[in-house]
Amino acid sequence: MSSPSRPPSYLVVLRTPQTCRAFGAALLGRLSYGTVFLSLVLALTAATGSYAVAGGVMALFGLASSLLSPLRAGLIDRYGSRRALPPMAVLYALLLTCLAAATWQPGTSGALLAALAVAAGACTPPLGPVMRALWSDLLPDRQLLQRAYSLDTVAEESLFVTGPLLAGLLAAFATPAAGVGLSAVLVLTGTFAFVLSPAVRTAQALHAGTPHDGPRTDPAPSTSRWRWMRGAAGLGRPVAVSAAVGLCLGALSLLMVVFAERYHQAAAVAWVEAALSVGSAVGGLAYGAFSWRVSGQVRLPVLAAALGLTLAAAGLSPNLYVLVAVVGVAGLFVAPVLTTAYLLADESAAPHNRTRAGAWVNTAFNTGSSSGTATIGLLVGSLPLALCFAVVAVPPLLAAATALGRPRPVTVSTSSRDAGKTGHDPILKR
Repeated sequence: MSSPSRPPSYLVVLRTPQTCRAFGAALLGRLSYGTVFLSLVLALTAATGSYAVAGGVMALFGLASSLLSPLRAGLIDRYGSRRALPPMAVLYALLLTCLAAATWQPGTSGALLAALAVAAGACTPPLGPVMRALWSDLLPDRQLLQRAYSLDTVAEESLFVTGPLLAGLLAAFATPAAGVGLSAVLVLTGTFAFVLSPAVRTAQALHAGTPHDGPRTDPAPSTSRWRWMRGAAGLGRPVAVSAAVGLCLGALSLLMVVFAERYHQAAAVAWVEAALSVGSAVGGLAYGAFSWRVSGQVRLPVLAAALGLTLAAAGLSPNLYVLVAVVGVAGLFVAPVLTTAYLLADESAAPHNRTRAGAWVNTAFNTGSSSGTATIGLLVGSLPLALCFAVVAVPPLLAAATALGRPRPVTVSTSSRDAGKTGHDPILKR
């Protein structure tokens, strides 16, 4: 496929029939994930009076949500989002409502809160992977899909900036538990608006080969398992890089606080966080708008290495102003590397496994982020700060070196838009 003389813009993505309604609904539901974490932390702390209990409950909530994400995505791939997502959303919203009620007043036992948090985390609807799988169904052109993924990644990151602000306002003017309740309303409203959108109905009909949305019936289950195993082999690279980037950014979040405190300007960490977010948004939109001639298999390790090297340089910053600037430059590579990981995951998976493939990238990033924060917390007191930044840069650099040195897997992907045609992607060569 030859590249057009003028690459399609983001407006072309948003003007694609049926996309705006589904994308808007998915973002509304995903805003819940931006509000729930801060709201829960504040509500649990107020209810138990213990940071240790609040931290432990949040860790259980995060682990249940992240580690079980591929399992929930597998249910969606098997039964379709219109059947699998609503029960998850209802259970998740109900359990969040119970958590809001339990934390409205102090005195609830930590054990009950932990049980509710684990159950809620286990039911979290994977709206991000589902939306990315839907993009792949709606946009047959790989350049448009790259723009859609970039737009999706930047929009998702913005939710994790606006969500905590909204949660903070509710905590200041009402009660933290109100933020937990709002999270339940957001995910329930967004999920049902999403599954009722025409785009989801069209995509389900394409996969099922019938206008009715129902569970998949595979006449050859062994073949299906083999296809997933073959696709999973192609997932190794994006999953490994995503985990390394998550570990790197999770550690960076703590290092920024330590750096700011050493200069007696703890509040300035907000500017460093903002620089990272703005850099990521700018980098993501610019990356998505460019027509790349190099394959994603090459771009992924290069972007990861650039992120690692920039963060290593951040440790040498002589003051907070330089740190803000260097971290902003590092942010330019965050959204592009995640976008590329999602694109490669989509390429490696058969159409009925796309949601699960994207969920593995999500899980790797989230698990890496949690591990990075915990690991650097053990090292920051015993190593010079500049060396800690260098340690943070090691995971993406190692992942990049491994990806560049590994022979490229040859995968054969099929898609509903190819109507049974099998072959290599014409733009991003494998």
